[in-house]
Amino acid sequence: MTTENNTPPPATLELPPAPPRRHLHDRTITYRGYLREDGLWDIEGELRDSKPEPIKLGYRGDLPANEAVHHMLIRVTIDDAMVIHDIAAAMPSTPYLECRPAIDSIRAVIGLQMGRGWKRKIEDAIGGLQGCTHVRELLSGAATAAYQTVYPYRSNNSKVRSDQITQQPKHLNQCTAWDLKGAVVMRYFPQFAVRAEA
Repeated sequence: MTTENNTPPPATLELPPAPPRRHLHDRTITYRGYLREDGLWDIEGELRDSKPEPIKLGYRGDLPANEAVHHMLIRVTIDDAMVIHDIAAAMPSTPYLECRPAIDSIRAVIGLQMGRGWKRKIEDAIGGLQGCTHVRELLSGAATAAYQTVYPYRSNNSKVRSDQITQQPKHLNQCTAWDLKGAVVMRYFPQFAVRAEA
């Protein structure tokens, strides 16, 4: 729903006021997508957990406020079909020394294709004791970042207009905006639009 000047209603633009509370934790996750000179794509992910107050943390002892508890990095190299050709991971900060060997198993995802069922594929390859929860989280979100990197670039640099595409794009019918019965699909991909019954 939009207002007359085509802007979202105010209720969707910000969270409602919160009750009084105490700030205890910060998590930031960032992804960056790159087109490589060899035609492959790199998706880099970074996860960082910290506390706004000093804490005691295992072998690291007294940890100052805002120091990373978890700091995980990944680089996934994929092709146009989102198949993984290479992967690297690093753990600059962990709560335990025993965390670091968990990155040794990450190469088990090479050869897998990002897309439908991606979380299940990650769990099968490096789930449970085979890997690290936080690295798995980074890998999970990397699929969306990969799609946002590859698909728009290829679409914007294609000589084929969206209404000339003959194979239904995978993102159609996967969220409210891209409903096959909705206005966005009708506008950009009318060939795949489903007309609402009268």
